[in-house]
Amino acid sequence: MTPRLAATSAVAGMTMVTAGSMIANLASYLLHLPASRWLGPVGYGEFAALLAAQLVLAVPALALQTVVAREVVHGQGDGALRALGRRCAVIVAMIAVLLVAPVAAALNTSVTAAGAALLTAPLLVLLATEQGLLQGRGRFGELSVVLAATGVAKVVPAVAVLALGGGPGPALAAAAVGTGAVALGARVLVGRGEPGPDGTDPDGGDASGGDASGGTAGVAAVLRASQVQLALIGMSSVDLLLARVVLDESQAGQYALGAVAAKAAFWLPAAVGVVLYPKMASRAESAKAVRSALGVLLGLGAVTVAGVALVAPLAPLVAGEDYAPVQGLLWVFALTGAALAVLQGALLSAIARERTRLALVAWLGLAVEAGLILAFASTMQELVTIAVVTATVTAAVVSVAALRDAG
Repeated sequence: MTPRLAATSAVAGMTMVTAGSMIANLASYLLHLPASRWLGPVGYGEFAALLAAQLVLAVPALALQTVVAREVVHGQGDGALRALGRRCAVIVAMIAVLLVAPVAAALNTSVTAAGAALLTAPLLVLLATEQGLLQGRGRFGELSVVLAATGVAKVVPAVAVLALGGGPGPALAAAAVGTGAVALGARVLVGRGEPGPDGTDPDGGDASGGDASGGTAGVAAVLRASQVQLALIGMSSVDLLLARVVLDESQAGQYALGAVAAKAAFWLPAAVGVVLYPKMASRAESAKAVRSALGVLLGLGAVTVAGVALVAPLAPLVAGEDYAPVQGLLWVFALTGAALAVLQGALLSAIARERTRLALVAWLGLAVEAGLILAFASTMQELVTIAVVTATVTAAVVSVAALRDAG
């Protein structure tokens, strides 16, 4: 493939994945808006904290997708990778059951609500297996469909339950049912493009992705990738989780709405890493892909922060006057998310090249952030300032190390 065709293919892939991700994210934001209004600051604070806890337990799903995609590039077969996905789902389900009561106690929620949030995680693991197969094989159009369907299927049932007067628990249970339905649909979709007996995909390409090194992967590989993703998700969630500890219930709910801007800036550029990740995993293209990913993420982050600053005055009109105090801080939340997006790109390159020791910097950043929040944060301004500074410094250090390592 010529450089021009390769660039065109990458742009097309990013466009398709971005479209799918934007639909999923838009659906997520549409969930947060009615939830914030119908549940009020106190109920919404509980709802947002449970979603954050769910995201932490879903870390193995994120890790599994990256491992599956990498092993597809290296020539691993679909059957072995699906078996790995099933083993991981069972492990995550067992962990979820054990964590339900402690999470309910820590977040001051009902056991039912915590269970509905956490037991979605094994379904996300099964879904991640299919997404990894699509990603590693470069089937970005179909991957975008799965991403969009996942967002819609989680949100529509939850919004319907909230509209009928249901609380956080029933809404999260409805979202779990939607997630399971998409996981089944994704398995059917991926199966239509399974590699043929000669190892090629239905379109005539190399289904292995090009390296054909016959790599193998097991639960240990997912665990190594999980600790990288866990550090990242921890940094993206620790401020929201600790907001219910250091702020009063009303301020915690206001902070939760501000965190939506951080999530937007964090997740909207996700297509960059998704599309360039197979190239990061390819020995011949890794260095160029890492440089491209980090450069694009920096540019998109700057645009996102500027955009959020421009639309911030609309926040009270959309969410209600109860959330007016967070209006002037939205651009800071967005800057936090943009820094975390750059950190995600750098850490994805570490997983792709199996250099997961870079995650130690992120773990240190997470520990410092949690310590500073618990020691010094008593207002929304102090809390978000700590979050943005630690995210920016950590992203800068890990990115420099990733670029140096990539050569």
